[in-house]
Amino acid sequence: MESGSGLYPVDEFRLDPKWLIDPKNLYVGPRIGEGAHAKVYEGKYKNQAVAIKIVHKGEAPEDIAKREGRFAREVAMLSRVQHKNLVKFIGACKEPVMVIVTELLLGGTLRKYLLNMRPKCLETHVAVGFALDIARAIECLHSHGIIHRDLKPDNLLLTEDQKTVKLADFGLAREETLTEMMTAETGTYRWMAPELYSTVTLRQGEKKHYNHKVDAYSFAIVLWELLHNKVPFEGMSNLQAAYAAAFKNVRPSAENLPEEMAVILTSCWQEDPNARPNFTQIIQMLLNYLYTVSPPEPMVPSRIFASENAVFPPESPGTRSLMAKRDDTGETPRAKDEIKPNGFLCCFSQCY
Repeated sequence: MESGSGLYPVDEFRLDPKWLIDPKNLYVGPRIGEGAHAKVYEGKYKNQAVAIKIVHKGEAPEDIAKREGRFAREVAMLSRVQHKNLVKFIGACKEPVMVIVTELLLGGTLRKYLLNMRPKCLETHVAVGFALDIARAIECLHSHGIIHRDLKPDNLLLTEDQKTVKLADFGLAREETLTEMMTAETGTYRWMAPELYSTVTLRQGEKKHYNHKVDAYSFAIVLWELLHNKVPFEGMSNLQAAYAAAFKNVRPSAENLPEEMAVILTSCWQEDPNARPNFTQIIQMLLNYLYTVSPPEPMVPSRIFASENAVFPPESPGTRSLMAKRDDTGETPRAKDEIKPNGFLCCFSQCY
């Protein structure tokens, strides 16, 4: 339950038993990521390949409270929503340390994927397909009353075949206090909606109202990056980009793009949040554009379906064509394989 500060004290937070994992069944392998608040490792849980996020507790009492609150919110939200474009939640534990376990996605972050491609750009239909994956993930969150607030390439992960994007990291939940966000998350300013970070100009403790349209702004910046494979606001520091976007209404250039894509970008990053489209509208705009550049193939006559070598019509663009190959269990093939990490694999309970 939520306290007055918007934090869930970890001693008040009750994890649903069905999501509680036994640390004895958890094995930690090599580190695959690190942030300000946690480290992420490749590992195993009951013979399944997983990503293990171990949350730093901090030392100062106020840091401990904030990080425990962040952990509680992230677990609460991950356990509430399920979607093929959201990283699958497997479980969590609070002792001996705070741990969140999710499916392991071996395709890396979207940021790393784009960096490895530079100066080449994604093919347009691939960029739009990735954008559809992201938009569908956010639409799902919004339908559950959740605002992500930290949409950026670092928080978008690719499946092993690098055909599907999934949204991860719910650390900046909507319930988080603005004070915590302002002091701890300055690195995300480049993608963050101006109405969130412009609160630095307000008196300390004064609240700034915002809504789910903050995610539409961030989505537009990510979409621009998918189309150009360049860092948005290139040449500016994070704070310079924040100042330019919030107080000078500066945006990346939408020139030299098809008119339909320019309309999507400029509508999503409008200064007035209420003028931005919702994600159901964004998905429809993306699909409309995708049909113009890659129209679906003609439907195959139904009589062919009786053939032993049946050929089925394609699903809507941006879905099946961009999804990882899965077996009958719904898992990616690697998920059932034994992990072969490059580093030492140790029992979690022995390490802690």
